[in-house]
Amino acid sequence: MTDPLASLALEAAQRHCQSLQDALGRFRRQNLDRIAHWGGELAAVLPVGGRLLAAGNGGSAAQAQHLTAELVGRYQQERPAYSAISLHAETSSVTAIGNDYGFDQVYARQVAAHGRPGDVLVLLSTSGRSANLIAAAVTGRAAGLRVWALTGPRPNPLAEAADEALCVDADSTATVQEAHLLAVHLLCECFDAAVSSGVPARAAGAAAPVAAHRRMS
Repeated sequence: MTDPLASLALEAAQRHCQSLQDALGRFRRQNLDRIAHWGGELAAVLPVGGRLLAAGNGGSAAQAQHLTAELVGRYQQERPAYSAISLHAETSSVTAIGNDYGFDQVYARQVAAHGRPGDVLVLLSTSGRSANLIAAAVTGRAAGLRVWALTGPRPNPLAEAADEALCVDADSTATVQEAHLLAVHLLCECFDAAVSSGVPARAAGAAAPVAAHRRMS
């Protein structure tokens, strides 16, 4: 006799996998060009001394830290180390700012301290409604940073506050986070492709190198 609990668990696992498969199909159709473009822009910023700042809450904080680790360390191939900081990992700053100014300011104040015009700020949120990330986006844009948001479905306030947003069309928070991990890896892959192509550095906001688009097509 089939174990009814095992059957329920299997059905739940199948639904989860189907949700991810559907979301990734939409992601591939809707977002690869944007990821390739971001990889090219990042390749114009980091090798000439620019910096990437990243932040998120909870699971999204882990995704942000994954991104910065790949840039400071390496993704797949040897290359120079590039400046990338996960703001949530600055625990003394986070707790001091939260205590003195409130949790909504824990990232905005760090962006004001560390960000410079032309730097890139990447903010990850499954809901797109985290007040501390929205405040960081507003501060970043005012300071001249390029602000990119990875969120769940549109519309959401973080996507509106950012310069550009990659919004994952999925109902499940878990599925959105899993798609964000793919986005992080593809961004690193496109960045590495653009850097290794030898395309001269361009100003932030310029068109992405064609080679990056070809790599991900």
